[in-house]
Amino acid sequence: MSAGRRLLLLRHGRTAWNAEGRVQGQLDPPLDDLGARQSRAAAAAVAALRPDVLLSSDLLRARAGAKQVSELTGLPVRSDPGLREVWVGAWQGLTRDEAHCAFPAEYAAWQRGEDIRRGGGETYAEVGARAASVILTAADELADLGLAVAVTHGGTIRALTGVLLELPPAQWWRLAAIGNCCWTVLAEGRRGWRLIEHGVRPPGVTDAETPARVAWPPVAVAPDVEPQGEDGRPDDGMPRRTEPVGGTAVGDPSDS
Repeated sequence: MSAGRRLLLLRHGRTAWNAEGRVQGQLDPPLDDLGARQSRAAAAAVAALRPDVLLSSDLLRARAGAKQVSELTGLPVRSDPGLREVWVGAWQGLTRDEAHCAFPAEYAAWQRGEDIRRGGGETYAEVGARAASVILTAADELADLGLAVAVTHGGTIRALTGVLLELPPAQWWRLAAIGNCCWTVLAEGRRGWRLIEHGVRPPGVTDAETPARVAWPPVAVAPDVEPQGEDGRPDDGMPRRTEPVGGTAVGDPSDS
């Protein structure tokens, strides 16, 4: 195992469905105008970190952001369906209220934090396993202190982070939701992967309602009970304060 390898997991920019609170899952709406601006700003921040490998979900909203990173870095995009958002079957395309009405028992179990197959889809444990396979294969190619970037989805980032930190799926709700074009950073230590940043909004990325605010000076890089992820609606109300390693930290956003 190489020492000090790093992973940056970037959520895609906003779509119209994010703004409406509509469950996307593996359906493929494009970025809206704000999402395109968010992606451009995030790409510039990511490029400044000089990544070595660039991965992406094969869904359009993630590929659009990865393409912008590629144009700034010259890195080829490795698109992989293993980095897709959680598939939630018949829930896809519904608002949260519509899902509640159509699938009350599933909705209640989801609210209790049970990792169920919503709409006949995947569990988050299955999402974490498939995404970890993609990420760890790429990480094996990194030299010491190398950086792999993956442009992916909120639910996938949570599940993948839970797997890499060796947390049981029942505890993944403790990883707060992240906003559009925010990132999570993990670094390799002697005893495994460590969470360095979570839910950090890169410099220049803004939201229609909640502008980014600096909590510390940036430094160089050295749902579950909380229904979110594929519909992008973080609502736990808990601030996320992490020590930034290349961006700004924000409290709980409402930028879905």
